[in-house]
Amino acid sequence: MNIVAEKKPRQRTGRISARNIPPALVYETWQGKPVYYRGYQDVLAGKKTIEEVISCSDLQGVLVYLLGLYIGNTINRKKYLISSNESGLHLAQNDNLGNDLVIFEKEKVGKLKGKYFDVPPKIVIEVDIKADVSDFEGQLDGYLIQKSQKLIDFGVEKVIWVITAAQKVYVIDRNDPTWYVVNWSENITIMGGCILNIKQLLDDEEIEY
Repeated sequence: MNIVAEKKPRQRTGRISARNIPPALVYETWQGKPVYYRGYQDVLAGKKTIEEVISCSDLQGVLVYLLGLYIGNTINRKKYLISSNESGLHLAQNDNLGNDLVIFEKEKVGKLKGKYFDVPPKIVIEVDIKADVSDFEGQLDGYLIQKSQKLIDFGVEKVIWVITAAQKVYVIDRNDPTWYVVNWSENITIMGGCILNIKQLLDDEEIEY
């Protein structure tokens, strides 16, 4: 008697198709290519919820609030507009970025339309990296550098990254070829008349971290 082995269906391997990833897990779109939230694979594996992945940490949330409060009380708000809460920035077709805190010149923005901003901010401030960087060469640094360059090319004057785990600040200035990183206890010029010291800002609020 011949015994025929039962054929088992071949299991597919490789990355999950982008069509099967919920749109809520897309953090940004770079020239039509989705950039997902860090930890999105844990959501797909059932280890985390979407809310856990897209929400910010306690220190990140407090810092974004304090930065907006401090800058708002320092700059001329009749001339400048501050936006936070992952403000959408539309660079071009299928090219959209999210930003923690942005400062616009009001005359360039005009009337708010209930859509993504489509004009370059004067200043962009980011607190930590929320994107999945596994596809970026250099990963964290690669993403930070490439996103900063996209913003500079769009017309942003200065990009500032606050990295809470390392307590460092990256300063990228369109008019200065030297991009540099300092301890967050150092003074940083945001714009004329607005000097920021992250450590001092937290200490003044008596916040432990």
